[in-house]
Amino acid sequence: MNLPKSTKFEDSKMKMKLCLCVVAITILITGCGSGERKANKSIAKVNNERLSLIEDYQKCVKKAGDDEVKAEACETYRKSAEALQ
Repeated sequence: MNLPKSTKFEDSKMKMKLCLCVVAITILITGCGSGERKANKSIAKVNNERLSLIEDYQKCVKKAGDDEVKAEACETYRKSAEALQ
């Protein structure tokens, strides 16, 4: 059984389709990765802010000592840190 030989035109069409597929996959992979990096940076930023608020709360409570009024004023730091969880 003799199969027809492919022409140069058909070969070039096949190569073009292959190149387009490779480019499309590369763009897809690159696009997905950048979104993930942005999400990770955002999460890290929120976590750093939360840790900063917790440190401020601890300093405030330590500075307030036995003074109930000052210690109560420190609760804004704690509540802000909880809101970021």
